[in-house]
Amino acid sequence: MEPPRVLVLDAAPGELLARELERLLDHGLSITLNLRRVADPARTRAAWADRVRFTDFDAFDESALIAETVRDGIGHHAIKSRAGVPLRATFLAAATDAALTHRLRVIGRAGAGTDHVDLTAAARHGVTVTHTPGSNANAVAEFALAQLLTLTRNLPAHNEAAHQGRWSTPPTPAAELSDLTLGIVGLGRIGQALATRATALGMRVQCYTRRPTESPIPTTNSLHALLATSDVVSLHLPLTHRTRGLIGRTELASMRPGSILLNTARGGLVDEQALADALTTPTHPLAAAAVDTFEHEHARFASPLSGLPNAVLTPHIAGMTRSAMATAALRCADHIAALLTDRPDAVPVATA
Repeated sequence: MEPPRVLVLDAAPGELLARELERLLDHGLSITLNLRRVADPARTRAAWADRVRFTDFDAFDESALIAETVRDGIGHHAIKSRAGVPLRATFLAAATDAALTHRLRVIGRAGAGTDHVDLTAAARHGVTVTHTPGSNANAVAEFALAQLLTLTRNLPAHNEAAHQGRWSTPPTPAAELSDLTLGIVGLGRIGQALATRATALGMRVQCYTRRPTESPIPTTNSLHALLATSDVVSLHLPLTHRTRGLIGRTELASMRPGSILLNTARGGLVDEQALADALTTPTHPLAAAAVDTFEHEHARFASPLSGLPNAVLTPHIAGMTRSAMATAALRCADHIAALLTDRPDAVPVATA
């Protein structure tokens, strides 16, 4: 019997690519690798030509994605994604068409978030969506701390001045971490990892979560209360219909004077135009923001925050450490294989 076919939309980078492919092949899966985001396509072809099929297309182009997935009427049993390629209703309908030799059964995400997948449509078409929650918790928590330190010590301004040959000193002394209160919105794996690290550095930590949880971290009874009493607010929530636009003009206006906002979660949580307006209004209580996730990313990247000196912007890299990416890639391979061989026990599944 032909082994299950898996289309790898975006392989793990660098040396992790080989580990990911070996893991998938060890499970007896038939792999088609998209070379579009592979650093050295020619070398990859030469190294894996006898074990892997290849393709090369822009996975963020839905028409190209559909064409490759259903090429020659064969189809694929599973799709593996890392960078959050949108997998919407039109794609899911095409990939599960009854005329295909192999209908799509599984979508595997090497990462925690699944907001790029239309989960309702996936369920309707019988496609199981698995992911790797917690695989990047330490990496993102460390990155949020880096954002926090960068802004509380105003490193971008001092760096720019030094590169311009100016010796700048702060007009007022900076606060130490032990002087600050960190408010964490969302107390999942990443929020907890950040809380542990911030507490160890002497910060007072509080959180707001909609899910009751047993935790030694003090909680506030409302988002407004957390925003009004925190010097730094860090977002760690999934993007859902309930959390989209969670931080808008009203919420930003309720923040403590001189406060900082950090977002390593999802761009849709924050109204970017409202955030940009806040950062360009001298009398606004918000002093600065560090943003790693945006409403529009990759080739569609555009943000009203671009060019603002008090906004530190990074291209969704918080979870990109060797350890985190290896864990996510290998777990994702294991989850895909388990679901394709009807062994769903202990495999995390995302639902709408």
